[in-house]
Order: sequence, then structure tokens, then C-alpha cells
Amino acid sequence: MKRAVYVAPFGELADPRVLAGLAVAAEERGWDGFFVWDHIVYRAPVRAVADPWVALAAVACATSSLRIGPLITPLARRRVHKVARETVTLDLLSSGRLTLGVGLGGTRNGELEPFGEVVDPIERARLLDQGLDDLVRYWAGEFQPVPVQQPRIPVWVAAVWPHRRPVRRALRWEGVFPIGLPGPEALAELTGEIRESRRADHPFDVVVDIAPGDDTEPWVRAGATWIVTDFGMQPTEAEVREVIDAGPG
Repeated sequence: MKRAVYVAPFGELADPRVLAGLAVAAEERGWDGFFVWDHIVYRAPVRAVADPWVALAAVACATSSLRIGPLITPLARRRVHKVARETVTLDLLSSGRLTLGVGLGGTRNGELEPFGEVVDPIERARLLDQGLDDLVRYWAGEFQPVPVQQPRIPVWVAAVWPHRRPVRRALRWEGVFPIGLPGPEALAELTGEIRESRRADHPFDVVVDIAPGDDTEPWVRAGATWIVTDFGMQPTEAEVREVIDAGPG
């Protein structure tokens, strides 16, 4: 099981230099990853929001071992060919440490309708699947350069509990990020289904987010391979740094 810091680049953390400093501290304290939310705007009281790709570039330059990435990028509201360029560039910059988290994205933060984005969830799901297929084609050599990681950059797919269609989508890729789990028992149920659907010799990540201070052991027993500490929508630098300095446990 691996441990990561998972922060919204909002408010005090909208400064990429602050995020880079926190990532350096996390690496020094033995954390395995540093992931950021991906939003254009967010609901009140959030006002300041950083671009995740520029922020992750700063993190990549400041660190050498942390796995990094956005959790999650809604491909339906992005130009996939540009995401292909961004992901490969970040994979090169980080020497192969990028994981791409993807999903449908939420509808309650005011970042779809005001910008003319697709709202219908069925159409967003179709665009997500098409976007992933397009990314693989670009990564495979249609665009140059290709990623450091081969055969491709790892992809984790978000799945809101208890829906299974996103889980079936995730099984095509390298991991699942179940959102809204009611507890470790639900995760154990999900990992049991995953074991029945995946070959044992094909590694597959199960990513769980917890609040600072939560006990990780029940989640480990339920099958989590990554546990990310999520600081919510109003993170402060001091709060995040305190948890980082305590170590991953």
C-alpha cells in the first residue's frame, strides 16, 4: 500500500510555489505521491483556483521520486489532443512519474454550463471513452515524443459508489478511484468483484481517499493499494504541512 497527499489547489494553495514546497516536504518525509484536484472554478466560498497542469509541472521540477497527477481530469471538458501534449510533456518532465486520473466530472461547481461544456452524463461518458481511446493513439506514436512510461501512462478512472459502469470502464486501465464509499466493507465488496474480473498477473490500483488522521488499516485490509489523504475544498498550507511532517504512517 502506498500513501499520497491529495490537495485542492485552492486558496492559499493556488500558488504553485506553495504546492511545490509541500511536495518537497512530502518527498522528504517518505510519502509516495502528490496529487491535485482539477477544476476551472469551484463553488463558494472558493475563489482562487490554480491550473493543475502548471502546478504539477512545478511539483515535477521540485521532486524526484513522488508519483504525481491530477485526480481527476474530466476529459469531456478538455481538448484531448491538448491533454495528450500536456501528459507526455509532464511525463518527460517528471522522468515517468505521471498517473492520469480521469472521470466524468461533477455538475455542481458551475464549470460546465457557463462555459458551454457538455452537461448530459451519457454524452460525457461517451466523450470520456472516446477521449481515452484517442489518448492511447496519440501516446502510441501518432504524436512525438512518446511518454517515458511504456506501454502508456497509467490511467486511474473515478467511479462514484455504488455505480458499476465506471468500474467496468476502469478495468480496461490501470486503476479505479471509487468516490463516496460508505466504508471499508463497501471497498472489500468492490475489490472482490475486481479480483474476479482481472487477471492476477495484471497489477491494478485501488485508490481510496481519507481525511487527515483517519485509520488506514481497515482500508488496507479491504484491498486499497493507494490511500490518499484529502484535505477538502479549503486547505491551508499549515494544515497540510503538519500532516506531511507527521509522515505517511
